[in-house]
Amino acid sequence: MTDHATRAAELLKAHRESIDRLDAIVVFTLAERFKHTQAVGQLKAEHNLPPADPVREEAQIARLTDLAKQADLDPEFAKKFLGFIIQEVIKHHESHQS
Repeated sequence: MTDHATRAAELLKAHRESIDRLDAIVVFTLAERFKHTQAVGQLKAEHNLPPADPVREEAQIARLTDLAKQADLDPEFAKKFLGFIIQEVIKHHESHQS
């Protein structure tokens, strides 16, 4: 390999190692988040509260959109990601209602 190719391979390896660490952080963070949302689902079921809270969801989307902008992350991507999470949480909450 040329010096440039060797250096590129080293940089690529370093980036991928960072990505792998960050992926682990994302997974463990999501697991922790879902532990809390499961507890919320139980509380809602115990108190006959609806599984979805559109006002909270809208506020969370706005908050995460602002955070995405601050982090230089595409706000539309952040909205889609949070929307997916919210859908999963609502499904879990609905399962507690049964």
